[in-house]
Amino acid sequence: MSILEESKSTFPEGIEYVVPFNTKIFLDASIDKVITTLVEAFILVFIVVFLFLQDLRSTLIPAIAVPVAIVGTFFFLQLFGFSINMLTLFAMILAIGIVVDDAIVVVEAVHAKLDEGVKSAKEATLSAMSEITGAIISITLVMAAVFVPVSFLQGPSGVFYQQFAITLAVAILISAVNALTLSPALCALFLKPHEEGEHHKKKNFKERFFIAFNTGFDRMNRKYVGSLRFLVNRKWITVVALVVFSGITYWLFATTPAGFIPNEDRGIIMADLTMPPGTTLEKTQIAVQELDSVLKSMPLVEARMSVVGFSLLNRVNGGSYAFTIMKLKDWKERKGDGQSVDEIVKELFGRTAGFKDAKILFFTPPSVQGFGTADGFEFKIQDTGDDDWATVSKVSNEFLAELGKRPEIQYAMTNFNPNFPQYQMDINVERAKDAGVSVSDIFNTMQGYYGGLYTTDFNRFGKQFRVMIQAKPEARADENSINTIYVRNANNQMVAISQFIDFKKIYGPEAVARFNLLKAVNVNGKANPGFSSGDAIKAIQEVAAQHLPRTYTYEFSGMTREEIIAGGQAAGVFLLSLIFVYFLLSAQYESYLVPFSVLLSLPVGIAGAIGFVKLAGLENNIYFQVALIMLIGLLAKNAILIVEFAMQRRKHGMELFESAIEGAKARLRPILMTSFAFIFGLLPLALSSGVGAVGNRSIGMGAVGGMLIGTLVGVFVIPVLFVIFQGWQEKISGKPKTDETETAA
Repeated sequence: MSILEESKSTFPEGIEYVVPFNTKIFLDASIDKVITTLVEAFILVFIVVFLFLQDLRSTLIPAIAVPVAIVGTFFFLQLFGFSINMLTLFAMILAIGIVVDDAIVVVEAVHAKLDEGVKSAKEATLSAMSEITGAIISITLVMAAVFVPVSFLQGPSGVFYQQFAITLAVAILISAVNALTLSPALCALFLKPHEEGEHHKKKNFKERFFIAFNTGFDRMNRKYVGSLRFLVNRKWITVVALVVFSGITYWLFATTPAGFIPNEDRGIIMADLTMPPGTTLEKTQIAVQELDSVLKSMPLVEARMSVVGFSLLNRVNGGSYAFTIMKLKDWKERKGDGQSVDEIVKELFGRTAGFKDAKILFFTPPSVQGFGTADGFEFKIQDTGDDDWATVSKVSNEFLAELGKRPEIQYAMTNFNPNFPQYQMDINVERAKDAGVSVSDIFNTMQGYYGGLYTTDFNRFGKQFRVMIQAKPEARADENSINTIYVRNANNQMVAISQFIDFKKIYGPEAVARFNLLKAVNVNGKANPGFSSGDAIKAIQEVAAQHLPRTYTYEFSGMTREEIIAGGQAAGVFLLSLIFVYFLLSAQYESYLVPFSVLLSLPVGIAGAIGFVKLAGLENNIYFQVALIMLIGLLAKNAILIVEFAMQRRKHGMELFESAIEGAKARLRPILMTSFAFIFGLLPLALSSGVGAVGNRSIGMGAVGGMLIGTLVGVFVIPVLFVIFQGWQEKISGKPKTDETETAA
């Protein structure tokens, strides 16, 4: 671009350059948006942490952990050969809400010790760390473990998962090292024990607000403990609730539209124009000019470029084809209603509906370059029998007519046409052989005169040029021109080529394609608004089963094929992540039963995640699936905090019911603090608009919904599950041995 800008001054008068298609513009705008969201997330997390810790010194400790973890993550990304892109930056936003968790747990635990009357920040830190070190290690291992299966995925979906997974796993590991080293040291330096007479000092507005906040929180905590006692004594309520949530989760996944990589407003629209078979370039050019006049009248179209003689969708040359690329105005100038790329495409279809002869299809580029030409779905209709191309076309059109009746399908069309006027050239091989002329010489001569033949190269002005030979247009205007063409025979004589060739007028396709070695017709289409690509795929499968003849089949291609493959991988990855978490927790608690008190609390959060996505009108796509895997670790973290402290109380000799309630009571504040810090950190993503909004909202809405519902309901469910499974464990292995040292302490 810089070279073009520098050369602009040397262009002849009246000549300017236009770049209608540049993927870098969308990427730059998306990355700028994500960086803005990154800053917003950090500020919101800082505010939430300050609200709970109520002390600038305390708030600085988790705030310092964020840049340390982020900078460290960038170092490892460089080491792994990753780039700063949309995926790694998304992961960084998620990481901000996650990396503060461990630091918050440390600071809150030290605060609790100071509130109990410990007079030295150092003593409070050492005492707190002796209690929470195990929990921090458990949380870190579980959070990192959920991403291990993801790193082994292959294909485009594997690239998405891996970039997220490795970025988040590295950030989580660095934050754990911070929590075990830097954060305790900062607590010992920054925090101060409470002064004796500070409660009698006159309070300012901030202190009065925090006193009111703490009073309200303590009142809520007492009600929370009362609710836990009620639920622990009536465990069946929790069991029924989990069954209900599991059922709701299943129903939500079954009814939420499925997708792969969401289509974003990239500011680019493409048009593929097809004229009737046999149309000349000149006639096609007239249709393109008519289309251009429509585009010129649309203020939201900033630049446009048209090429006559080539089809973008068919990837073939021909006089009856053309394509146009339109660049829309910047996203900042298209914030009003009806100014999104989808609305503009709809308007273009309406404005060009009356074009005579020209069939125009408007579409946007695919989400990932290299997987097809257009967004939407793509598949091939294949002939496994031996039908001619006319029959293949007839069957394909009948199938597409039935497919078009489905409400899920906005359009499904093919540019394949077997009705192009053609000449069939028959060679009299015997006569050519008698005259000493080989068939290959006849083909080469016809190619050279009519089709054009690349013969050699030459250098001039420091550049290399091709030499093409071809008869002049007037010398190959009709079939009679064959009479003026001669070919050299074996006796070095020039012989009229017309005596060996007969022409027959026929109709046939201009270009043919094969897929899996079978005759194939390419179909492009798009789902109707309100339906996902997954709905469209299901509709295609159902219509094919009903209306496609036995000798025909179909095969998905491009991004649609990747979507189907990725859909099969997602369930396996989710299951593997759960298995990894289970075995880690089994090792941590030396029990095969207690980890279920963590794992069985997950359906609540998963229901919240998919529920929020459905309510927001979004799809179950790859961005949401990444957020879901991350949620396993985050929700497990809350459960681990409660279970770890309940186990400690139980080992101190406390009754099972009381240990669960005390563990939940002690950990409620840090759980709410870390969860709401994460939720508020992702609000800018969940509520984003403009460039890259669909991907942002898919991640943000799923993570916010899952964390919100999973936390608010989970804090009631987890203690009850601990009582159930720890009780079963004690029936098998007996009560845990009392830790005399800790009891004495």
